[in-house]
Amino acid sequence: MLDYTADFYNFTKIYFSTNIPMNLKLLLFSVLVSFCTLAGPIKHQISMSEPFSHYFEVKTTVDVSKEFNFIDLKMAAWTPGSYLIREFAKNVESVTAESNGQKIAISKINKNTWRVALTAGLKQISVHYRVYAYEMSVRTSFLDDAHGYINPASVLMYAPKFAAGPQEVSIIPHKDFKKVSTAMKNVGGFNYIAKNLDELIDSPIEIGNHKVWEFKVNNIPHQIAFYGPAKVDSVKFLADVQKMAEEAQKVVGEHPCDHYLFIIHNLNRGGGGLEHLYSTTCQVTRSSYETPKGYQGILNLLAHEYFHLWNVKRIRPKALGPFDYENENYTHNLWFSEGITSYYADVINQRTGLVSTADYIKGLGDDISGVENTPGNQVESAAESSWDAWIKYYRPNENSRNSTVSYYDKGSLLGGVLNMWIIQQTKGAKCLDDVFKFLYQTYYLKAGRGFTDQELEDAFSKVAGASASDFFKTHIYGVKTPAYASLFKAFGYQFTDANLAKTVPYIGVSVAGGRVTSVYKGGAAYVAGLNVGDEVLKVNGADFPGIDKLLTDKKPGDSLVFSVKRDGIERTFLVAVQQTPLKAFVIESEASPSEASLKLRHKWLGGN
Repeated sequence: MLDYTADFYNFTKIYFSTNIPMNLKLLLFSVLVSFCTLAGPIKHQISMSEPFSHYFEVKTTVDVSKEFNFIDLKMAAWTPGSYLIREFAKNVESVTAESNGQKIAISKINKNTWRVALTAGLKQISVHYRVYAYEMSVRTSFLDDAHGYINPASVLMYAPKFAAGPQEVSIIPHKDFKKVSTAMKNVGGFNYIAKNLDELIDSPIEIGNHKVWEFKVNNIPHQIAFYGPAKVDSVKFLADVQKMAEEAQKVVGEHPCDHYLFIIHNLNRGGGGLEHLYSTTCQVTRSSYETPKGYQGILNLLAHEYFHLWNVKRIRPKALGPFDYENENYTHNLWFSEGITSYYADVINQRTGLVSTADYIKGLGDDISGVENTPGNQVESAAESSWDAWIKYYRPNENSRNSTVSYYDKGSLLGGVLNMWIIQQTKGAKCLDDVFKFLYQTYYLKAGRGFTDQELEDAFSKVAGASASDFFKTHIYGVKTPAYASLFKAFGYQFTDANLAKTVPYIGVSVAGGRVTSVYKGGAAYVAGLNVGDEVLKVNGADFPGIDKLLTDKKPGDSLVFSVKRDGIERTFLVAVQQTPLKAFVIESEASPSEASLKLRHKWLGGN
């Protein structure tokens, strides 16, 4: 075999001057080139000598025996599942390179790329760097004297040429840390291997002295790495999480993993999660376990992230894998990947009985009210919200409510509507579960890729036995409000707006700390000219008591004179109280639903 440290140009001259037949030369040469371009080994060693400093120390070692002139190492600009350019390179410091103990040249050539100059004979290079990690979120990394958490996208450099090959990681915990939890394959001690860069970046790591709990789902081992104190009945909690996971698997009918890890951070104030190929990281408020509502919220979060095992990690838009870690990866379908995952989180916990059907129905009415009361719902479609996640969702401003809609919230509602539509069209034979089964089998297992926009629409049409084209045009890519009332009627439910029978005063403004924080499009305050940031001094000449108290004895048609300070100048605005445009949707069973309605209802809600 060729020693690839030799000069490739000289080799080719000698090779093609031999007497080997040209067709064989070309064949052998193509094989050689293919071999030489295969990803080589890359190894990361992560230590934390001073956890209180919040710095991870990293040594990334790369085999450069088949490389010439230079090799580039990069930091990801974002992490999958969180659609915002975060510029993780901003936390990298003290970058040096060496080979066999000798320093070699390394330079930063753009915001997230370091180039190592190579010379003849180099077999291996090591790049040393420090990463500041003090942002406690599921999307970033954190280190202090209590524990360490690593989102690999934010800590580890990668070599693009080697992205397809195995990635090795060794953790050297601080002497006070005794445990390491990650979904990566363990190869002995605190040493791990991922099959490629995507798997490495998708494998968060918890380091410290956390609790580790275990259970199985269909004989598949599951672990919970439980960091932080919390008053929780661990036996009940494990049983509930297991029940949730078992129900989640039933949607598609097949579990894609041979192991799974929940990393749970119990914080003074926390909330949110991030999905991964074989794991998830969730952050919760530690006191939430102590109240029924809080506990249900935790189970809902875990169900959401767990269902991502299928939806987005395997059943995914074509744009979301393989990933470009330097640039935005655009898709119209986050309403499906995130929104319908939120829908299934509610459904899964309702199917297990962890949430009662009555509470599920009430929550559904509240969710519809929330979306339909958002002015931006009539401005931005679910597809547009998905596409613009990179510039809007994670960067809200004072006008976001007026101009945008959450692809989580809107997508969840659309998932529910589509589910009911499929049940109707098939007379109770099929439901949304069947769409997921189809997508999983067709694109993940058979095609080994994500789906296109049209293929997603076609999947709904195929399962329903009717065209979904008009629905997608008007509700996914358009902003038309679904016909909720007629839809629920088919299932034997009445869908009404409780506010229609009430007189509810409204001016469409929020005030906190004496300053206007939101002005809702079309509301009385909006029309009158109040602005976000206005300091409220007086209303009708009296001290401002807060919006709720202000409107207690008011009725539509009353006038309010707001005295405010804007940019240091006092101004007055006449605000006319109006009848609330906000909806308060209620979903109630008909007194005597038809047999046909009950059949559809059973398919929709089951026997709970």
